[in-house]
Amino acid sequence: MPKAAKKIVNGIFSIIVAAVVIAAVLLLGARVIGLQVFNVISGSMEPAYSVGDLIYVKEIDPEEIKPDMVITFIINEDLVIATHRVVSVDKENQHIYTKGDANETADAAPVHFNNVIGTPVFKIPLLGYVSDYIQSPPGTYIAVGITAALLLAVFIPDMVVKKSKERGEKDENE
Repeated sequence: MPKAAKKIVNGIFSIIVAAVVIAAVLLLGARVIGLQVFNVISGSMEPAYSVGDLIYVKEIDPEEIKPDMVITFIINEDLVIATHRVVSVDKENQHIYTKGDANETADAAPVHFNNVIGTPVFKIPLLGYVSDYIQSPPGTYIAVGITAALLLAVFIPDMVVKKSKERGEKDENE
């Protein structure tokens, strides 16, 4: 393969590998710094958070929650998660009343302090679709396959060149 073509192929592989690493850091690395990652699956908080956004949530002490803050919380025992804006806080009974920005009315049930996960600190638009897809079986298999193919594509050419040199063969570009 000519040197120019090798440089182009190596550049493309480098970009793809960098994109995979960045995606992995964005999806998994956030946990290392204490953030939890959630996909936005409804439009109840539009325009602040849209369907397909990936939100990063940091833990917060429920005592610090004030009206107009946005919180992420567990809705029920099935561990359904929601992110809504705080309407009011009843510290005496440890209840928080919430409402989605796009909803006409407040949520029917208050959120108990124990069900608060945290408050969103930032979002990445549309990355939630990717996260959601790779968490399902076909997406997981595809992600693992792409990662394996990239690793092979990065390392196999170097191994072939090394074997050729060990056998005394000359590189066609030398």
